[in-house]
Amino acid sequence: MVQIKTPEQIAKMREAGLVVAAIHAATREAAVPGATTKDLDQVARKVLTEHNAKPNFLGYGGFPATICTSVNEVVVHGIPSDEVVLKDGDVISIDCGAIIDGWHGDAAYTAFVGSGHSPELVELSRVTEESMWAGIAAMKQGNRLVDVSRAIETYIRRQPKPGGGKYGIIEDYGGHGIGTEMHMDPHLLNYVDRRRGKGPKLVPGFCLAIEPMVSLGTPRTEVLQDDWTVITTDGTWSSHWEHSVALTEQGPLVLTAPDGGKAKLAELGVTAAPDPLG
Repeated sequence: MVQIKTPEQIAKMREAGLVVAAIHAATREAAVPGATTKDLDQVARKVLTEHNAKPNFLGYGGFPATICTSVNEVVVHGIPSDEVVLKDGDVISIDCGAIIDGWHGDAAYTAFVGSGHSPELVELSRVTEESMWAGIAAMKQGNRLVDVSRAIETYIRRQPKPGGGKYGIIEDYGGHGIGTEMHMDPHLLNYVDRRRGKGPKLVPGFCLAIEPMVSLGTPRTEVLQDDWTVITTDGTWSSHWEHSVALTEQGPLVLTAPDGGKAKLAELGVTAAPDPLG
């Protein structure tokens, strides 16, 4: 059953979302050559402490860290480690969350470490991020869950891949409902599977974590022996972008974006809902 939130509850989720945005800003600045992924985890812990927030990743299903740090061919759920040292040319996706008064925020971004990245990698991240925003723009009253999936997939499929071929839309992982738990119904595919039907109607109070994951090759993944780290089966590099979004009577509110999604949604012809925190 989908959890529908009141405006007051969405405001509390906005508080959590702003903490996640602060973690993103701090870890992005710290993701430089020579830093370890464990260093980034420590940065995230400091931000959570400063905001009197709790981590929702630490201990989740036994996960041993505050954030996920997924480097190069790692798609998602990479475990921060002193042994993983970032180097010039790496690509890292950082996924993190926060809890305020029992309400969750969750978001991810892809960053480039140092310089010298190929146009192919830069375009991969751009396509993944823009497909997320296409999905967010589809968060409209009267639409159904499948419309969000379709918007994400359609955007990706329409982008020419440098060097030819197709992008791999990761099949085994997708978005999800969010609220009093980090992962809730419904599961959101990043592509259309007609066997799943149209899904529930989107109504005010509906909250989703929209998170496309895209690779330069295969859509298929495997989990390493640590039971967490997910890599592409062909070793191609990937990108992961995510925002938590609430649908309100006034439109979508991007809970984990500093400006609530106002600027980006305006580019797409969508008016973002007013920020309940002012």
